[in-house]
Amino acid sequence: MQFSPAQIRAATWLGMGLLAWLLLAALSPVLMPFVLAAVLAYALHPWVERMAARRVPRWLGAGLAITVLMLVMLAVALLIVPVVSKQVPLLREQVPALLEHLNLWLTPLAARFGLDLQIDVNLVRDTLRKLVSGHESELIDGLLSSLRIGGSAVLAIVGNFTLMPIVAYYLLLDWDGMVGRVKALVPPRWLEPTQRFLDETDDVLGQYLRGQLLVMGILAVFYTVALALCGLKLALPIGVFTGLAVFVPYLGFGLGLVLALLAALLQFQSLTAVALVGAVYAIGQVVESMYLTPRLLGERIGLHPIAVIFALLAFGHLLGFVGVLIALPASAVLLVALRRLQTLYVGSDLYQDGK
Repeated sequence: MQFSPAQIRAATWLGMGLLAWLLLAALSPVLMPFVLAAVLAYALHPWVERMAARRVPRWLGAGLAITVLMLVMLAVALLIVPVVSKQVPLLREQVPALLEHLNLWLTPLAARFGLDLQIDVNLVRDTLRKLVSGHESELIDGLLSSLRIGGSAVLAIVGNFTLMPIVAYYLLLDWDGMVGRVKALVPPRWLEPTQRFLDETDDVLGQYLRGQLLVMGILAVFYTVALALCGLKLALPIGVFTGLAVFVPYLGFGLGLVLALLAALLQFQSLTAVALVGAVYAIGQVVESMYLTPRLLGERIGLHPIAVIFALLAFGHLLGFVGVLIALPASAVLLVALRRLQTLYVGSDLYQDGK
């Protein structure tokens, strides 16, 4: 059987694509800090270019951009520390008292239905004493063992997050040169359509980043104000943290919810107040999922709300935590590619012959 040159070229590109996919799958654990560093470098590159236009040396601009980003991330992390350090030790003292009040209400109610229902407050008190008083290391060891994470793996995770800003810094230093070298690999006849594709992708990703920042700001204000109206003393740190942490879908919201419920439980010692705080987070999640993310992110990058949800689930399944982080920007790039393929298909003989 004789193959045409076009078929040979198509088979060659298909084989190269398959080989690249297998290589990426094999090296995915090693590539994680480099992928995240590339995303950071892409997001920070416009800032470095603006500073360079004002005659700030590129090495200094890249260093300032990375430093500011790391300080922001550190500030967000430090928002959690006062909450955890001040609230968790109070669990041992206040939760048993709250459960005793719950027993006073629950036991007579259960007795009406012929049930002997009562919470073992002493057991809860002993469990909390073990968890909070000097046994934290045993708890962490057990958690790491249950997750099958060894010390070397934990060290690798810390090393990856240390490596990420370093790689991003060097990418920022040589961004233009690196992009030029990649473009030099593109065949000359494909250079113009490739440049148009990259320009359109850059525009879509820029809209995504602006939309994401807008969603984070709106939610930070909403959670702070709503929790303050509930009377929560830690409304500001918890609300700001929750709003900024939604950059990581589901995980950021979940952590903020746990912190808010814990703070409400220890401050009010009332199930009604805890339920009110939970209602705030339920409303916030509905608004974010049904309106903010689809409207301010999905519409900005041209993704249907269902496509946004599918992208988060699909990329999270394929690439884990990193996949959740890059789901929407990667989907924006795929959307641009699909638009191009649709244009080619509509103009092809395969489509035209059907008319």
